[in-house]
Amino acid sequence: MAKIVAKSVSTKKAIKKILISQPRPESEKSPYFDLERKYQVELVFKPFIKLEGLSAREFRRQKIDIPIFTAVIFTSRNAIDHFFRMCEEMKISINQDTKYFCITEAVALYLQKFILYRKRKVFYGADGSNKSMFDVINKHKENVNFLYVCSENQQDNEIVGWLKSHNCEYALAFMYRTISNDIKDILEKNTYDVICFFTPSGVKSLLDNFPKFKQNGTAIGAFGSNTSKAVEEAGLSLTIKAPLPLAPSMVTALDKYLASASKK
Repeated sequence: MAKIVAKSVSTKKAIKKILISQPRPESEKSPYFDLERKYQVELVFKPFIKLEGLSAREFRRQKIDIPIFTAVIFTSRNAIDHFFRMCEEMKISINQDTKYFCITEAVALYLQKFILYRKRKVFYGADGSNKSMFDVINKHKENVNFLYVCSENQQDNEIVGWLKSHNCEYALAFMYRTISNDIKDILEKNTYDVICFFTPSGVKSLLDNFPKFKQNGTAIGAFGSNTSKAVEEAGLSLTIKAPLPLAPSMVTALDKYLASASKK
């Protein structure tokens, strides 16, 4: 296997190439492209992971009766997609009083694709961290049983631990699995000044493809506290974090980083 040498970020050179570990936006009006024009950088989009939905037959083996749960926990838009897909496949109707607890406002707003948002009870953490979501759940956990929708190979142990330690009634609902994409070609043939991650699975994919990956000065960005934790646990140095009060999205976090780097 070829040795990966990531280009070191120099304070004396402008940042030129950024790898975004997500699919390329379909709309040319995406704010990512505004960043390209503003800072004259090249953004390369490559999803590090792909999701495979479990079939209704596979889900039934878990013996989970979805309608008995009065609250659902979502940590990603993908989880929302697969939850409602599974309900449709199994012809399950969701009670209008069901509460939804989401890791971020962006995830919460995505529910509008499936429900009448204002008529449901939707809650989300203030800053995108597990702790802020726990603070919200803690206010509404009495007489509530939670269904945590997640990947069969990527559930968040911190969330599970919190639910256990606070004596919450809950169940894990595995509705999809995360698979690492082959990203060897895009990293072996190119060097990047910045690599941005959006899920712990994306970090895992990097290490699956390159077990001996060395950062060598490349700036790492992470969206969400779980992703940040995965980056740090992988022994990588984290430079760009979102969401934060002044950087609610990866785009705004990159904007601030690039602005700062261009002044040096």
